[in-house]
Formats: sequence, structure tokens, C-alpha cells
Amino acid sequence: MTTVVPTESRAGGVSGIPAPRKAADAATGAGTTVDHLTETYRAHYRSLLGLAALLLDDTASCEDVVQEAFIRVHSARRRVRDPEKTLAYLRQTVVNLSRSALRRRILGLKLLSKPMPDMASAEEGAYDQLERDALIKAMKGLQRRQREVLVLRYFADMTEAQVAETLGISLGSVKAYGSRGIAALRVVMEAKA
Repeated sequence: MTTVVPTESRAGGVSGIPAPRKAADAATGAGTTVDHLTETYRAHYRSLLGLAALLLDDTASCEDVVQEAFIRVHSARRRVRDPEKTLAYLRQTVVNLSRSALRRRILGLKLLSKPMPDMASAEEGAYDQLERDALIKAMKGLQRRQREVLVLRYFADMTEAQVAETLGISLGSVKAYGSRGIAALRVVMEAKA
């Protein structure tokens, strides 16, 4: 990494010319040391905790965020070129982790606020199954064309025109077979009830 030292050009303006690296720059280029990071963390633990407390509401989450910040900065300490900026890195990491924690909480609250779908009890499910079985049995007792019209119209969700086209019969025939089939089903289903 080279630093730019402003120098005055012949025209009287300032131009940027790369300056040679100094020994001090080379030492900081390796990143902050573990000892310096640990020292900074210990010295500023309370203030980091206070920062997290301003963003989060419970102490346990604040402590977790501050500890996670230390771990993350520790693992990326070589990128902290200037040891004097170690505290700034820790603070920024605490803020970012606090934001993430809040986002997770908001998402969790949104998911929890959605009502759970109503579930049928086992008895209702068994009763529904019996009704379906009775309906299928009654459908099998219908004439073939009545059954075809009702299945296509109500189970395949086709219009009367689509049913007529599919079966190759007139629209009037679809209506007639459908009404007779429903009437026959009603008689059978009411007799079983």
C-alpha cells in the first residue's frame, strides 16, 4: 500500500506523488496484534456493551453481540491496518451485529404473528373421509355420461363449454346430464344421512 504525499507542481498546484513506505507503515501493514486487540476489548468492554444496549433490549443479547464482535474482529485482525482503529472496528462490528439481531427478531415476530391454519381434528378428518368415500360410491352408481360431466365440471373445474367440447356433446346435453347427476347424487347422499 502506498501513501500519497501532496507536493506542489510547477504550475503552483498540488499533485499526488506516491511516497516510499516507511518502516512504521510496514509494521502496521501486518495488522493489529492479538494482545492489542484483547487489551482494547477489555478496556472498552463496558462501552461496547452500552452501545449494544442502545440498540438491543436485553442484556444477554448485548453480551452475545459484543462477544461475537470480538471474535469476528479477532479473526480479521490482519485487515485492521492501523492498531489505533481497532476500537472503531469493534464498535462498527457491534452495530452491524445488533442490526442483524434486530432483523432476525422482526422476521421472527412477523412469522409468529401469522395465524396458524385451522387444522381439522382427527374426528373431523375421519368424518370427511367417510363423506368422500360415500360420494365416490354414489358417483359410481351414476350413469357413465352423468359421472363424466360431473367429474369434469366440478372436480376438473371446467366450464360447461369445455366439458361439451371434451366429451363431444352439445352444451344442452352437458346441462341435462349435470342436473340429472346432481339430483341422483342428492337422493343417494340424503338416504345415507
